[in-house]
Amino acid sequence: MDRKEMQNARLYLLTALLVLVLIAYFFVLYDVQVIHHDEYAAKAIRSIVRSEKVEASRGILTDRNGKPLVSNRSTYDLTFDADLLRPGEDSNEAILRLVQLCQAEGVAWSDNLPISRLAPYAYTVNQMDKQQKKLFLAYLKTLKPCAEALGEYLLRHPEAVSTPEPEPEEGAAPMEELSPKKRAQALLDRLVPDDLTEALLMDAGVTPAQLIGAMRGELGIPEDYTMTQARMVLGVQYELSVRKLDNYAAYVLARDIDTPFISLLSDGNYAGAKVTLSSVREYETPYAAHILGYVSSITIEDDYPSLKEKGYDYDDLIGKVGAELAFEEYLRGKDGRRMVATNDEGKVTGEYYSTEPVPGNTVELTIDLNFQSQVEDCLAETVTRLNADGDEKRGAGAAVVRVGTGEVLALASYPSYDLATFRRTEENYVAVSSDPQAPLFNRAAEGKYPPGSTLKPFTAMAALLDGKVTLKEKIKDTGSWRYPGDEANSYANCWKRSGHGNLNVTGAITNSCNYFFAEMGYRLEMEGLRKYLVQFGLGEKTGIEIPETAGLLPENPQGQNQAPWAGFGQSNQLYSPLQLANYIATLVSGGKHCQAHLLKTAKTYDNSEVVAVGNTEPINEIDISDENLRAVKEGMKGLVEGTLSPYFRNCVVSAGAKTGTSQVRADTKNHGVFVCFAPYDDPEIAVAIAIERADAGAALASTAVNILNAYFTPPEDTVAITGENQLLP
Repeated sequence: MDRKEMQNARLYLLTALLVLVLIAYFFVLYDVQVIHHDEYAAKAIRSIVRSEKVEASRGILTDRNGKPLVSNRSTYDLTFDADLLRPGEDSNEAILRLVQLCQAEGVAWSDNLPISRLAPYAYTVNQMDKQQKKLFLAYLKTLKPCAEALGEYLLRHPEAVSTPEPEPEEGAAPMEELSPKKRAQALLDRLVPDDLTEALLMDAGVTPAQLIGAMRGELGIPEDYTMTQARMVLGVQYELSVRKLDNYAAYVLARDIDTPFISLLSDGNYAGAKVTLSSVREYETPYAAHILGYVSSITIEDDYPSLKEKGYDYDDLIGKVGAELAFEEYLRGKDGRRMVATNDEGKVTGEYYSTEPVPGNTVELTIDLNFQSQVEDCLAETVTRLNADGDEKRGAGAAVVRVGTGEVLALASYPSYDLATFRRTEENYVAVSSDPQAPLFNRAAEGKYPPGSTLKPFTAMAALLDGKVTLKEKIKDTGSWRYPGDEANSYANCWKRSGHGNLNVTGAITNSCNYFFAEMGYRLEMEGLRKYLVQFGLGEKTGIEIPETAGLLPENPQGQNQAPWAGFGQSNQLYSPLQLANYIATLVSGGKHCQAHLLKTAKTYDNSEVVAVGNTEPINEIDISDENLRAVKEGMKGLVEGTLSPYFRNCVVSAGAKTGTSQVRADTKNHGVFVCFAPYDDPEIAVAIAIERADAGAALASTAVNILNAYFTPPEDTVAITGENQLLP
């Protein structure tokens, strides 16, 4: 072969190689862009960016001096997200491996599938709350075998559906003319969470074993999985399914996981698992449980659709009761978003915040923790002392309100509970919630008690304001007040059966004269009494941010006039300790009726901005003259210097007070009620105490003195007291 032929051969060879390269290039290009386009596109997207929610920390609760009451402890959550699985990875296998790890390490995982985790498998539907039932019912309706079985049962038993049949639309065929399949579907559509019971499912043939079988088929659980393994996986798959019904895929599998467990997850064998920074509420005190409240998962009562619009997810925590609920809008932070880049293997290659999370605000309450704890201890000590008579089911409530502002300085209820422990285990929660003494019930704000004689200062002031009595007028107490026109049958006895003789307003309060106040009630009539009761904030809610009772105003039964008895605190009227304290605060302030409130301020987490303050402006003002106020206060001071002097001689401050015996029924000891204010000359606080079956209000005098001393005596470790938040003068 000559030189020219060799050159041509080389040229042909190079051309052929070039053609082969081009063919290979176009084949790869075709493979990438056409044959496997979706797969490679997905990989490319995964390798570019992924958006994740970054949970914002919840704001903290402090007392008025900035002392933390509820804070946060940083922790980590384990989230399972099916979107993190690489192509070809089996979600069932990934879930099983992850749950088995949790089981081996003693990590509790969330699973709301209402079937017991171990054989013999049984339903737990009756233990579900309404939100859980709602989600479970929605899921059942998507599971064809179960939906068909329920529909067929409802055809035979339409009475199992509680919601009435809607009126057919114009032109639509009535129910009885529809096909059996359409009638069954219509009945199934009307089935609501309250209808869903274990009995209904069993009667319809949807047994736990049959439901597990249907779910295995629907979710592709391998046949070689044991029933125990299948149940583990199904619990997580169920949680993922109910979230997908609402277009939310991520699922918090376990909360508050520790570092050793996190290290086990880092070996890369747990696909779909993600560790996220979170926090849990840390209760800094065992006191103020009824004020602070707690957070919990969202339930049907929380109206999830509206919460979703505000950015809440299924797994978010929300304030349930107390300050946690009342100040949710301030305490909840704003979640951020983080963009995470990953490679084809799912490894994170970079991340950055697209939106920084903003922590919740710091909410400063009006209470003082030191004072609150002392009030609770005083109440507990008194009840314990009274329980020596064998009655161990007494409850009690106490409220302390700042005069002229409505700030609640202390709110105590007995018995109480520990926020840090009562929901730690199911056993703890059941024990507290089922306790016959009802420790979860806030007697200070929600308890309702007849005021007894603690209402007499009010009646005196109402009669003075309405011109029904003057400061100079004296009324002769003969021992038994008789209703004009019905002297033989209708009367009110004074506790001093021989009578107190001639008394003016001041003397009537000091001597707690039923005769005098029955006469005042008669003169005012029920309409007049009710008018002034409302002005003083009785018989209506005080406005405090946590749940409270409105109480009950007295009223006349048909054909009767109960005004004389209502005038000295009897008849059918009921008020809470908080209402009584606020009424006394209104009285001794000279008529400034303020809203009771717990919010002092809400500030941004860095204290750079005040976002809200408590309302200290009067709701209404009553025109009380100095002379009338002096007369009523002197009457309450007279009681302190007289009958109650053995108790008040150890009080560190001058005060005015009024006892009350709250009559229940003939076969039950009377409740004890007590109100007071201090200092006498320039009132700063008003106190009200109610103890069930204490027999008489005088039994509470020592408790009241201890509360006053706690407030007006500086703590032993305090050297200098300054600052705008300081309670003590």
